[in-house]
Amino acid sequence: MTYVRNAWYVAGWEQELAPETPAAITILGERIVIWRTASGSVHALEDRCVHRLAPLSLGRCEGERLRCMYHGLLFDPDGKVVEIPGQETIPPRARVKGYPVEARHSWVWVWMGDPEAADISLIPPAVGYDDPAYILGHGQLDYEAEARLINDNLLDFSHLSYVHAISFGAGPQFAQSQPKITPLARGIRSERWITGTLGASNRKSDVPVDSWQTYDFLLPGVLLMWSGNYPAGTAERLGYAPPPQEDAQQGLNFTSQAVTPMTDRTSRYFFSWGPHRDHGDEAMRDGMMELAAVAFGEDKVMIEAQQKVIDMTPDPVVMPSAHDRGVTLFNRLVEKLARAEAGGQQQAA
Repeated sequence: MTYVRNAWYVAGWEQELAPETPAAITILGERIVIWRTASGSVHALEDRCVHRLAPLSLGRCEGERLRCMYHGLLFDPDGKVVEIPGQETIPPRARVKGYPVEARHSWVWVWMGDPEAADISLIPPAVGYDDPAYILGHGQLDYEAEARLINDNLLDFSHLSYVHAISFGAGPQFAQSQPKITPLARGIRSERWITGTLGASNRKSDVPVDSWQTYDFLLPGVLLMWSGNYPAGTAERLGYAPPPQEDAQQGLNFTSQAVTPMTDRTSRYFFSWGPHRDHGDEAMRDGMMELAAVAFGEDKVMIEAQQKVIDMTPDPVVMPSAHDRGVTLFNRLVEKLARAEAGGQQQAA
């Protein structure tokens, strides 16, 4: 699998990381233990004790440190062993890999590349529970599929007309029309108007409206989208340019989604979704999350089935369509940056 390593990957929900309770996750094939101390600091280490390779995620928090509960080795947050019970001398090699980690936008983010290159300004600007403008719900799904396939799904919304014809009530327009795709420094932007519609199932309208939808899809695999309904004729009046959020007459909402590759055939998909406070309440949020459970489950069924076909196909080849511009641009960006990282590592070696 080809992924950019110098990027922030979502490892979990900040509100679900209980104090002094180590949690395990695998990202890019690397086992990681994450823990929050009583003081609120968040740390991440390789989930493997240097002694007999026991998982540190079964360990015990002691202040800022983590103790392996197999034979008692005590680790500093940077991965260095600072105590071995019954042994005074600690070998210099007694340490595990540490990861830069940040809690932001309700997610815990782990930097998987060169620690010296970790840049918090590269954390995608998701909307979290600390944003007072939105009423959000959240969830996650585990996939038996490569993360790239989920990314491709999120980069091409023409599937809404078929996979989500009933759940989201997405009409044929998503398959019949093309969004505007704009390359970004670390991703792509997709924008589209659907005119004269009655809206999707989460923001139905009694009269025809112009529906706007835009999202940024950013490295390593994070979708940030807002959408809303506007009076009919708005798209033409604006020359099909982006509308101001505050002018939406109904259905203004935001979703943050993140795809984390665990192994080459398993992934974790995180999502939050909810209405703007001026356009909904907790009851609407709950209804949207019920809808999300159905719709995102439909994606999971399709993508896991797709993975099985790919695995059984000798030399599988994808035939791009007109809707694949966003997919192609993003995957080319990933390949370009991954090659640059590999080249930098070779020069360093």
